[in-house]
Amino acid sequence: MTPLVIAFYAFAVTTISGGLMTVLARNPVHSVLWLILAFLSSAGLFVLLGAEFVAMLLIIVYVGAVAVLFLFVVMMLDVDFAELKAEMARYMPLALLIGVVLLMQLAIAFGVWGFSDGVDSRLAQPIGDAENTKQLGMIMYDQFFLIFQLAGLILLVAMIGAIVLTLRHRTDVKRQDVMTQMSRDPAKAMELKDVKPGQGL
Repeated sequence: MTPLVIAFYAFAVTTISGGLMTVLARNPVHSVLWLILAFLSSAGLFVLLGAEFVAMLLIIVYVGAVAVLFLFVVMMLDVDFAELKAEMARYMPLALLIGVVLLMQLAIAFGVWGFSDGVDSRLAQPIGDAENTKQLGMIMYDQFFLIFQLAGLILLVAMIGAIVLTLRHRTDVKRQDVMTQMSRDPAKAMELKDVKPGQGL
């Protein structure tokens, strides 16, 4: 076996193991750590495929931001795990039913999986002399420019919708009114008091 094949099997086994332990671990902190391991192993697989840009994105975005954010939230929140387990046991039959349905759908999808004619020749042909990152940029910002912009617009609308749905106006909180502060009259905003010696206010 060549070193590339050994590295592929090592990364593949580590990715699958990390994914399984993410779901099976009882401690949420351990689940996030196993998830980070699965992300790093997936990045190694992308490097073996020649997609270095996607591998670095996976490490920087998912490991460096998302997984670390999950870890901080889980460690900082005071979560009652006994209550969570009780709720999980109550919804376990429904979860098992949904899992069986998803497995059946995956079996149906992979059962009819096929490749188009001439796929081997297309994979053997090099795309060009440019590096991987430049090829990805040409595809995203040239061939699929409108689709890429529409995807960004959809994400923007989803972000604004999430902010609107979760925004709650509290009446018991004093809020700053900038226009009222800027338009006040200094003569009315301050009053001078003549305090006599020996007397208080």
